[in-house]
Amino acid sequence: MKTSMIQRVLTSVNSFAPLALRVPAGIIFMAHGAQKLFGAFGGNGLEGTGQWMASIGLEPGMLMAFLAGSGEFFGGLLILLGFLTRPAAAVLAVTMVVAIVAVHLPNGLFMSNGGYEFGLSLLAIAVSLAVSGAGKLSVDNLLVKRVQ
Repeated sequence: MKTSMIQRVLTSVNSFAPLALRVPAGIIFMAHGAQKLFGAFGGNGLEGTGQWMASIGLEPGMLMAFLAGSGEFFGGLLILLGFLTRPAAAVLAVTMVVAIVAVHLPNGLFMSNGGYEFGLSLLAIAVSLAVSGAGKLSVDNLLVKRVQ
């Protein structure tokens, strides 16, 4: 029997291991997205983040801030819940590549110098979840059982 596209997206490893990545990464991504979108946790909000993005050449700044903030906030929420984990993780991986290349790469590896080590860690988590899927204890896992 042919596997539907929905089943391929939702089916994941039969393990709790992705949960150990999903929970902290989801919280971290949501917090960073909330900084960009809403000014939460000491962030600059959409306008301030947009001005900063424009100042480093990511134009139009407001749109780039909205895309990055939305990807982080809503993508983080989705991976936290384990809902559409693979697509959400893919969006987050692209977001991290842009952050690393556009902002952190010139500063070297270490965070203490504004480097890319944290972004690289989040990129690795996002890629891992895009490959493995959400695992057990996820909305994806519940949905794929209903589709079968």
